[in-house]
Amino acid sequence: MNDYRGRFAPTPSGPLHFGSLVAALGSYLDARQAGGSWEVRIEDIDPPRCPKGASDTILRQLEAFGLHWDGPVRYQQTHGEAYAAALERLADAGLAYPCSCSRKQWRDYPIYPGWCRDGPCVPEAPLAWRLRSDLGLRPVVWHDRLYGRQCLDPADLGDVVLKRKDALWAYQLAVVVDDADQAISDVVRGVDLLDNTPWQRQLQAALGLPEPRYLHLPLVIGDDGQKLSKQNLARPLPEDERVRPLVHQALTALEQAPDSALSTAPVEDQLAAAIAAWEPARLTTDDVLVAPDWPDA
Repeated sequence: MNDYRGRFAPTPSGPLHFGSLVAALGSYLDARQAGGSWEVRIEDIDPPRCPKGASDTILRQLEAFGLHWDGPVRYQQTHGEAYAAALERLADAGLAYPCSCSRKQWRDYPIYPGWCRDGPCVPEAPLAWRLRSDLGLRPVVWHDRLYGRQCLDPADLGDVVLKRKDALWAYQLAVVVDDADQAISDVVRGVDLLDNTPWQRQLQAALGLPEPRYLHLPLVIGDDGQKLSKQNLARPLPEDERVRPLVHQALTALEQAPDSALSTAPVEDQLAAAIAAWEPARLTTDDVLVAPDWPDA
């Protein structure tokens, strides 16, 4: 095992769908071909969106598709103290501030206008915490392993929320703290998260944390042209014999040219061949991956 550490980090707002499978498979193959570890982190920092039993369903689905992880599963809900310590450091450095504004108040603006940067407009109201995107590292420049050189200014994206008014932790801070704590070296995820990277790189720089390498995978859409998501009621992955052709279809979607003779082979055989043949350069930046249909049980 080398220093490569990858991860798959689903939100347990529902079962995995084909888009989730493509993201999980891409990160798994990348880690395994590199001889590295592959970990699973359940990003459950938003309990109202996480129905009971969803995490267990996700783990069962991963196992059904042969995507076995290394080490214990990590649950974000148990790491609030680490997020609080990071937020305190950012606030002490003047890079995070309390904000009383609601989205309704700034709905006519493309991004949050920063009204509370010099102090909350309504100090007695519930307060969120935001990142000062106009300070710190900017512009953010990084190399994506598929999309190449990226250069974005976080200030053009706005002051992202780090902690919500309801005291729940927000994604951007939690993902940065956890990736560093787990020594994640490589992040492989969907291209819909590419524009989150500037905030995350800005936070990494402000907190003195390592910067992982990034590989963003093309988007998976349904036959209606919409991105597959749990919110769009994407069809849940099965956990029975139908996983075999779906692994083959996911590899095909990732343009890995899997052997058609293996299309109904055990998932272990398909994955072994896919690890040996994994080549992300086969993907192109204008790819849109279309989800297949599969028969009912």
